[in-house]
Amino acid sequence: MSTPGDARRGSILAITGGVGGAKLALGLADELPDSELHLLVNTGDDFRHLGMHISPDIDTLLYTLSGRSNQSVGWGLEGESWNAMNALEQLGGETWFRLGDKDIATHLWRTQALAEGNGFLEVVDSLAQRMGIGCKIYAMSADPVRTTVCTDEGELPFQHYFVRRQCQPAVTGFRFEGIESARPNPAIMEMLQHAPPAAVVICPSNPFVSVDPVLQIPGMWQALKACSAPVIAVSPIVAGMAIKGPAAKMMEGLHMPVSALAVARYYSERYPGLLSGFIIDDSDATLESDIRETGMNVAIGNTVMHSRGDKRKLAQFVLQMAGAS
Repeated sequence: MSTPGDARRGSILAITGGVGGAKLALGLADELPDSELHLLVNTGDDFRHLGMHISPDIDTLLYTLSGRSNQSVGWGLEGESWNAMNALEQLGGETWFRLGDKDIATHLWRTQALAEGNGFLEVVDSLAQRMGIGCKIYAMSADPVRTTVCTDEGELPFQHYFVRRQCQPAVTGFRFEGIESARPNPAIMEMLQHAPPAAVVICPSNPFVSVDPVLQIPGMWQALKACSAPVIAVSPIVAGMAIKGPAAKMMEGLHMPVSALAVARYYSERYPGLLSGFIIDDSDATLESDIRETGMNVAIGNTVMHSRGDKRKLAQFVLQMAGAS
């Protein structure tokens, strides 16, 4: 495990998923040259719907980095229309997962490209290029991994829990179907072994359903730990609340305190020795000494990202802690 501040200026590998991760990814993209930013994205949320391959976390990142995202909600596309969904509803079709007309074009393109025999990793790369994104985006694996949420009502595919049921059932655990046989993205493993980044950043994404699927790909977190780069995580919990998404509700269901300290302890216990540093919000400054007891260095700053400037400032703060600025 490297110490924060030891990193040289160079490429940055960020692990991301969901809206919170995409926000910091945008800040990093504003701060770094395209050639220096590499984004490793959760695909455990992927599923097939209405005959199309949907990649929610990939698309949130694509839309955010390309300037197409709906700023008011953080996902989907700006200026979206809903003609297809409205027509489908009139026919009695499934409309619980709302897909805008422009968004459907992305899913149709992806589904066709896959049907024509193109590899999933290459399809992700091609979409990024077609949207004018300069930095590299990597799906965590070419192999399908599907997140299942264990609840007091039984097991639910992630999107059924998150969107269809609006996170109402109490969470008791998680299962990642296919993860035992999934292979990590070979480009990432090549990078870690032969050209390690200056730092690895775990964005303020949901630890359980955005970060865990990435780290639990066989060999992934061990390769991150073994490389020379410091690994810095940003807490997704601020003042006992999740800024976006169901992380806080999941922690309650798992009988965990809803706090940045609980997140730090979770990472330190599940991935011992992986994290060099942990970043918490100013509002959680009183937790610093307890987090340091996990063996991590702690940095305290403003981690709430309302504006684009906030995103860039947090990116600067993360890079400074990693010694990569």
